[in-house]
Amino acid sequence: MSARLQLAFMTVLVAYDNSGPAQKALQWAIDEHPSEEIVLLRIIEAAGGSTSAGINLAQEKLMELQEQKQDEISEEATNVIEDDDIDIRTETAIGDPAREIVEFAEENDVDHILVGSHGRSGVSRVLLGSVAEKVVRRASVPVTVVR
Repeated sequence: MSARLQLAFMTVLVAYDNSGPAQKALQWAIDEHPSEEIVLLRIIEAAGGSTSAGINLAQEKLMELQEQKQDEISEEATNVIEDDDIDIRTETAIGDPAREIVEFAEENDVDHILVGSHGRSGVSRVLLGSVAEKVVRRASVPVTVVR
């Protein structure tokens, strides 16, 4: 009787906003997981306070912005990626960044999340909030914070 070896591929999610820390997170994903599927997720933060009369217009504008950001993220990532053999998929979501990252990971069978961080600490972190910190606390999969 022969045993079959099944290769399990991981899906690695990189929260991407084209900042320096996000670019470092993408590079880390490429260096550490070159044979895995890498998903770049860009979050479009939706402004609150829309009135019901303007909801349809707002949704149309957000969809246009989502399509535009999808194209931009592909161009930005291409500048970081040097190897054509890397499997990268780009996605966008609309909403609160930390919540959307965690929800996307849960809904898409992500195995690992990478987030960049500016490395703020103390008062500035408390005052500004930290997407990375919220993702680390809420995610059900391993999270790596890259600084």
